[in-house]
Amino acid sequence: MKINKISFGVHSFKATSPKDSQQNKKFGDASSPLVKSPSKDSFEISIGYVNDAHGQTNNMLRILSGIGGDLVLSAGDNDIGDEKNKNIHKATYKFLNLGKVAATALGNHEMDATQEDLIDSLKEYNGDVLTINMKKDKIENQDKAEVEKLGRADLLNHLKPSKIVEINGEKIGLLGTAPIDLLDRLTHPTYHTDCHIDQLDDSIKDIQAEVDKIKEQGVNKIVLLSHLGLKKDKQVAQQTEGIDIIVGGHTHELLEGITDGKNLLYSKSGEPVIITEAGRDGNYFGKLNLIFDKDGVITKAQNNLGETGLFHKNLVNQYIFNEILGTPEKIGYIKDAPPPPKSLTEENPHANFVCDVMKAETNSDIAIWHNCGVRNSFHEGEINSSDIKDISPFLDFVAVAEVPEKTMVDLFKKAIKDTYSSSSRKPGLLAVSGLDYTVDTKNGTLVEMNFTDKQGNIHKIDVDNPSETKKYKIVTDEFLMSAGADFNILAKEEEYLKKYSYDKDVMVCNYIKRNNKPVEINQFGRIKYTEQ
Repeated sequence: MKINKISFGVHSFKATSPKDSQQNKKFGDASSPLVKSPSKDSFEISIGYVNDAHGQTNNMLRILSGIGGDLVLSAGDNDIGDEKNKNIHKATYKFLNLGKVAATALGNHEMDATQEDLIDSLKEYNGDVLTINMKKDKIENQDKAEVEKLGRADLLNHLKPSKIVEINGEKIGLLGTAPIDLLDRLTHPTYHTDCHIDQLDDSIKDIQAEVDKIKEQGVNKIVLLSHLGLKKDKQVAQQTEGIDIIVGGHTHELLEGITDGKNLLYSKSGEPVIITEAGRDGNYFGKLNLIFDKDGVITKAQNNLGETGLFHKNLVNQYIFNEILGTPEKIGYIKDAPPPPKSLTEENPHANFVCDVMKAETNSDIAIWHNCGVRNSFHEGEINSSDIKDISPFLDFVAVAEVPEKTMVDLFKKAIKDTYSSSSRKPGLLAVSGLDYTVDTKNGTLVEMNFTDKQGNIHKIDVDNPSETKKYKIVTDEFLMSAGADFNILAKEEEYLKKYSYDKDVMVCNYIKRNNKPVEINQFGRIKYTEQ
């Protein structure tokens, strides 16, 4: 029988000034109404949490100045990028250690790298990566040549389904889940075709079985670290019993406070379950203050979100990161920059500017970049190479190819259709230079497209009957050009006109330095919207 719904105190705290962060003040501490309870039958704990930091090292440094709690946890996607991003991997796991993150879920971006590279990173982590719903073929049963070629290893030996920690004399159970669509989100699917993720129904059974094991050890306060996404987290909350908190990620929701039905659900046995999620790219992090009764049931809670940009970087931590990543180079000055878009369907002038740079630097007809690969934005004031790298943290080399008009149009059609048929609006619309296009937001279709040549002449492209013989010199990164994870392939690697030995961030740095004047980010008007 469902218990009576309880009253949850909700208040949001943010750092009020840079001075606060310089004094290492942890947000949410000073004014929290959750003071020590006089009752001996209650237990109080604060949980700091992060999710989907995506290798954003500048934000990681700011988070370290604010995050705190009796227990710090992550819902995964801390890291980003494949074996070309080894320094980012090192910095990410250093961040987890400096932040005293006791455990994290396994996100899809942790699996961007080979299994051997991931294991190398995990060996540097003082905590544990938890996943209950990933299975894997035994290495000894696989072809040895393929194992060596694809960097496969005994990955599950370095992951755990769960762990128990002791906080203030009380045992807290932790378990984790990987995303159901993990294998569909991989940068290099072939690295991990020996891995298998249980579907949601089976994952829920996995979770419940592990929760029961934890409870058998006398633990009645349990946290699930989930990279399933909010919709699935809600199903887990309502279809299991014994879980008190779900530290969630994957769908990049920003869950402020505690709202009944949104991130306050009730389990099969009627006990409250609170879900947290702090957006994406480390722009926010959280602190959840809790009071449990003697039976391990939450009686009071407060969910605070901290805005990362309001915290300053600690100089000691900056030095540690510089030792890993190198000292950032001052590049130039941004005179004006609008706020970044809040949705993958909004036009992104920051990404459009990067496209302008790629087009100019390679003398191409058209530049394209996928919005889901844009992880940060330009900011007004002085900017350095680290700031620009955060905008494009994946290391995907720039590639140029001659692409048929029909191939290009089909790419846009699929991206638009997939975006508007997805609740999370992934993979998102495409940033462009040398093009403009119109999207029917009601039907998720490409309505119109125009190409602007180097002389400024506009040429209408027949999107219903695009040419199979007319070609454009297109520049993008190798992920969009030939990986095909979320998009149609534009050109195979053997068809490239040129592949650069660096990514978009290097091109942007070179462009800004060479032009040597303040930059304005105002590249709008390349996407139009209609409803037909």
